[in-house]
Amino acid sequence: MTLTGNDEHTGRPRRRPRTGRRRRPVAILIGLTLAGGLLLTGCGASDSNGSSTNGSNKSGGRGFPQPAPNRTSGTSQGEQKNTPTGDASREFAPSPDYLSTFALDVDTASYGYARRALADGRLPEASTVRPEEFVNSFRQDYRRPDGNGFSVTVDGARTREKDWSLVRVGLATRDAASSGERPPAALTFVIDISGSMGEPGRLDLAKDALGVMTDRLRDDDSIAVVTFSDEARTVLPMTRLGHHRDRIYDAIRGLEPTESTNLGAGVRTGYATAVKGLREGATNRVVLISDALANTGETDADAILENISTARREHGITLFGVGVGSEYGDALMERLADKGDGHTTYVSTIEDARKVFCEQLPQNIDLTARDAKAQVAFDPETVKQFRLIGYDDRQVADEDFRNDRVDGGEVGPGHTVTALYAVRTRPGASGHLATASVRWLDPDTRAPHEESGQLETGSLDEDLWTSSTRLQVDAVAAYFADDLRTGDDKANPLPGALPLGELADRAHRVASAAEDKAVDDLANAVERASGLMG
Repeated sequence: MTLTGNDEHTGRPRRRPRTGRRRRPVAILIGLTLAGGLLLTGCGASDSNGSSTNGSNKSGGRGFPQPAPNRTSGTSQGEQKNTPTGDASREFAPSPDYLSTFALDVDTASYGYARRALADGRLPEASTVRPEEFVNSFRQDYRRPDGNGFSVTVDGARTREKDWSLVRVGLATRDAASSGERPPAALTFVIDISGSMGEPGRLDLAKDALGVMTDRLRDDDSIAVVTFSDEARTVLPMTRLGHHRDRIYDAIRGLEPTESTNLGAGVRTGYATAVKGLREGATNRVVLISDALANTGETDADAILENISTARREHGITLFGVGVGSEYGDALMERLADKGDGHTTYVSTIEDARKVFCEQLPQNIDLTARDAKAQVAFDPETVKQFRLIGYDDRQVADEDFRNDRVDGGEVGPGHTVTALYAVRTRPGASGHLATASVRWLDPDTRAPHEESGQLETGSLDEDLWTSSTRLQVDAVAAYFADDLRTGDDKANPLPGALPLGELADRAHRVASAAEDKAVDDLANAVERASGLMG
């Protein structure tokens, strides 16, 4: 069952964090699970209390965590004696930490690159697998808001592992198709023309997609083109399309691969070109198209971004990274996008490229929210443990949820953001389970807004694999990513996980119900991975 909330923050003054509290990034979600806690089997308990109403406390009047800094618990917050080892994202958070806070992320590059690797007959490197990007690669059916900002959907289903459920927090922006007149776009394309881009499926894809995109942009949009190999140069300064489309077509057709990859010079020159051609009232964005295999000049993401920090902070220029190539610098591209107030995707076919630059053009160039963060408060009366699946690099300290100086994520129209949690409920517990809140800044006025939604234990579907089709798709994507990251290490799998072969069968059944080519592709990818893993 789906629960949605209404605006809980319209002009409310920002609250200051309590003094004397230790800043504790939720990225850690620290603490080891109770002995034997992950070995439970069977069906979870449920109740029939139904759902909560928006914005109210339906936990029988007992206190439960509110979005930071409004904690109601008097216990020590996150004071743990044990230090986790290995991948901290695979740990479950025990009491007394019942808040989870992260910056929104609409990246999908990890899933696209994993599909490319599997199609080439190899498993993706575990370090390139980010579960949230797998989940966020699929269409959702969340209610959308009328204006800028987000709707909030909270639902979930019980797994077949006793007391464990998957809880889904779904955020959606307004539909790009009905968004009316978007602001004009001022796009600076920074295009890698190094020797490695000569491989089929790299520069050729970019040229084809950019040509089609130029056909679809409006006369009041502007484009600049910067290229880089061993050095960078501005091929086309910021040019209003109007009657100048032929100049843009000529610039695109003239792109040819040359020498090494000085990505740092390309980004630096790209931002300088974007600042020079800055348009007030327009969406100013740098679009980086590269395999991100930097081998000349500055190669560290932080150092590259330090050179263009003024353009980001003072002019609000955001970065959209488009990855290409069978060999791809995933970590560098993701770091650039995260710190460049943008997002990434990955393309490997003409179909992918045209989808990104044509069908999804509004959501990839326009903005409906800046510095967006989410916080989920679990009720300690009903929840014993939880784990956020993914978002490892997007964690925010709980007390910084309402600190608007702390960076969040930038989101455009037509986007959805999904966060999945593995949640262990207390045996026989019933009532309020969680409250999910999202906070963002208006892209024009920078005014803060919030929206929230709640979930009751009685609203959990009784069986994940008979729940809504879209929730099942998300579960398959999350379990698949977790399996690719885990490999042969099965010490701490997600509750309710299936062996990869069984997951492939489940994926095909879900794909049949979804009638969605993207879900067919997911099922085929799971099947390929199952064959490669044996």
